[in-house]
Amino acid sequence: MAEGDLESFRKEFLNLHPYDQAQFFFRVDGQTRTSMYYYLSPKEVADFFEMLEFEDDDIKGILAEMEPKYAADMLASMFADNAVDLLNKLDKDQAASYLTIMDREAAQEIKGLLHYEEYTAGSIMTTEYVAISENQTVMSAMRILKKQAPTAETIYYVYVIDEDQRLVGVISLRDLIISDDDTMISNIMSDRVVAISVGADQEEAARQMRDYDLLALPVVDFQNHLLGIITVDDIIDVIDEEASDDYSKLAGISDVDKIDKNPLSAAKKRLPWLVILLFLGMFTASLIGRFENTLAEVPMVAAFIPLIAGMAGNTGTQALAVAVRGIATGELEEMNKLKLIMKEAGTGLITGSTCGVLVSLVIFIWKHDLFLGVLVGIAIVASLFVATIGGSLVPLIMHKLKIDPAVASGPFITTMNDITSILIYFGLATMFMSYLIH
Repeated sequence: MAEGDLESFRKEFLNLHPYDQAQFFFRVDGQTRTSMYYYLSPKEVADFFEMLEFEDDDIKGILAEMEPKYAADMLASMFADNAVDLLNKLDKDQAASYLTIMDREAAQEIKGLLHYEEYTAGSIMTTEYVAISENQTVMSAMRILKKQAPTAETIYYVYVIDEDQRLVGVISLRDLIISDDDTMISNIMSDRVVAISVGADQEEAARQMRDYDLLALPVVDFQNHLLGIITVDDIIDVIDEEASDDYSKLAGISDVDKIDKNPLSAAKKRLPWLVILLFLGMFTASLIGRFENTLAEVPMVAAFIPLIAGMAGNTGTQALAVAVRGIATGELEEMNKLKLIMKEAGTGLITGSTCGVLVSLVIFIWKHDLFLGVLVGIAIVASLFVATIGGSLVPLIMHKLKIDPAVASGPFITTMNDITSILIYFGLATMFMSYLIH
């Protein structure tokens, strides 16, 4: 490219895997990318463009580097669902501009997907699939397959529809190949089709593809009309996106998968939760202040505040992680929620009792004070028991209220458990203060 050797560049570049082409494209500067648009056709750029993960500002800047018609042709050459993902990152007037100068057929297909709500099955499906009629032979079906295969996103599953475009069956490519030419499709298709509603959440689509080991999942409307399919490559993106999203919420931040170069931008994302936790922390401090008489009489009690609060917070976060994962994977739909709470309560009682006995022995050996050791031990048992119940109960309540359970983040649960553990610890210390004073 530096030498202006178009043929040699094309030979070397197009011999690379599309992923490697995408990495090269993303790492070079704007001037080099501008040269690439001259050396490569919109279709050749589209082939690796689909491998790239863009932030909103990135895609706006890169498309602005191209001539508008070149960019529109490139988007039209992509699979419709991938083009929709990119257009959704643009302002509405920008997206409309590209659709206006785009090939009419491609524009219509993309417009058909743009109106589906984000994060639903409809928003990630593609309309580039192979469908055949149940009232035709294998030979005629193979002709259709050969004709539609070049533009279809996958051909491993061929979907069977009736005269009203309703999904009635599915047949694998293998079954088509091994069947006799004059065999009727209705005789070899499977009518037990796993499909998903167009308005269903994308996480539900991911669960179905995982549970049924599918390479593609058909998307239907309420009357079972076949609207499109979701392919496994899109589901991998969904799994990655949802995992990053849940991890972000558990950490009390947003967009954890994006590394901010601007400290101000990063601070804005982290401040909301930190401000909330700041006020909760101040409440915790004022709570401790209410027990100043206990602290004045028995100063040694203060030494074990971090121990009890920290263990309660960690235990609650563990229970939270189990509950959130169960909700995210759908396991809790098949399991009695009360059973989960009882299991976590039992776990908290066992772990709390074990830790309580150990800490009682350590304090007795260290401070030669049996009652102080027993007091701290009992406080740990009670705090860990309450923390595990709270950690599993809070996300279940949020899920019931149609709130994302991941927002019951680790920092929030930890702070709430700090409050309850301090109440338990100082409540016990105040009740039995006479036994602690020597």
